[in-house]
Amino acid sequence: MKYNGEYDDIINLPHHVSKKHPPMSKEIRAAQFAPFAALTGYDDQVKETARLTNERKELAEGLKLVINEKIKKIQAEINLKPEIEVTYFIPDLKKQGGKYVTVKGNVKKVDEYKQLIIFEDKREIPFQEIIEIVNIEKNNDFI
Repeated sequence: MKYNGEYDDIINLPHHVSKKHPPMSKEIRAAQFAPFAALTGYDDQVKETARLTNERKELAEGLKLVINEKIKKIQAEINLKPEIEVTYFIPDLKKQGGKYVTVKGNVKKVDEYKQLIIFEDKREIPFQEIIEIVNIEKNNDFI
């Protein structure tokens, strides 16, 4: 770069280093020049909107009866702590829909009053969210 000489008096001076303030780290200095987020939370909202959820399946009455019978059989065998696999719906707390999850475990309790299957690891599954129950030990055959 060409200059016309008007800065000759300062051009070759050493870089000033403060005796009062420690030098700024490269990370902090770089942060000064980071883009300014004028719309705080906008990126989070875009991600939330893009997050996919599933619609809850409405079960036929016949399937509801089958699930209820399986729950009764699990309760009858509760002293054996049957190992089951349950597929159920977890409603999304932020938007409509949710997701289906399949879990395995040994049943500790069937709470008819609260309408819950409670596993030994303290997971609780509401009856009304269950779409499938499989007895692992008996290949889906409940005695």
